[in-house]
Amino acid sequence: MVKFRNRGGGLSRNLEDRRAAGRSIGRGPGIPLGRAGAGGGVIGIVILLLALFMNGGGGGGGGITDIFSQLQSPGGTVDPGDEELVQSMSDGLDDIQAFWASEDGLGAEYEDAQLVLFTSGVSTDGCGSAPSSVGPFYCPADRKAYLDLSFFRDLERRFGAPGDFAQVYVLAHELGHHVQNLTGTNAQVREETARDRSRTNELSVRQELQADCYAGVWGRSAQERGILEPGDLEEGLGAAAAVGDDRLGNPVEEDWTHGSAEQRQRWFQVGFDAGDHRACDTFSVPADEL
Repeated sequence: MVKFRNRGGGLSRNLEDRRAAGRSIGRGPGIPLGRAGAGGGVIGIVILLLALFMNGGGGGGGGITDIFSQLQSPGGTVDPGDEELVQSMSDGLDDIQAFWASEDGLGAEYEDAQLVLFTSGVSTDGCGSAPSSVGPFYCPADRKAYLDLSFFRDLERRFGAPGDFAQVYVLAHELGHHVQNLTGTNAQVREETARDRSRTNELSVRQELQADCYAGVWGRSAQERGILEPGDLEEGLGAAAAVGDDRLGNPVEEDWTHGSAEQRQRWFQVGFDAGDHRACDTFSVPADEL
């Protein structure tokens, strides 16, 4: 059980709860998902990402950066039983961001992201609209992470990755994409992909593995501060493995966009062992050593 220290006794000022907004998906500013979003899953997201790259990523810095676009998370209604999970996400959000704002993270360079909770579908402020089937994602243009809590039930029941630390790993990974946005990594990946489309999948894998590594760096901090309990690290590693491309039924390495189960576990562990985000330079590692 992850034991966050809830400083304020309430929900984070950076948490936006849109779960009661209903099932309708409006068309927000930015690039609309269109048919790619309607299909959901990895095929829809690949089409979406290609469209975003071809259009320069839309005003503010790119399209959706996601971790679990391969998973078909079902939509649902607001469940009163989720309130404990909402509090956990809120506490995790504040803890992860406090770490990145500290001297052990990015320090003064760090600027808070927001976490948006939604049900079934959501209209973003910079990346168009998305159904729950997209999975948790980060929108660089509006600096917000988006999450339908029903995803965690899917993660546990279909993919065998239960536990509260597995859930917080997902959040830490998405905020890892926010770190990439602040440090310019997202923009560099977008520019390089525009120059050489043949590297699209490779660069996506490197970007996802770095976000896993960043999640591990925060995890090490949490352990040192006494937030983790025995078994929590194993839950995080289990979640990282569960969402490897090979575990999700894609045997062709050239088609991977997130990395294998082994790669995802290993880079999470690299970050955890080092406790230093500078150990997470997945872009300088030869492809056969990723």
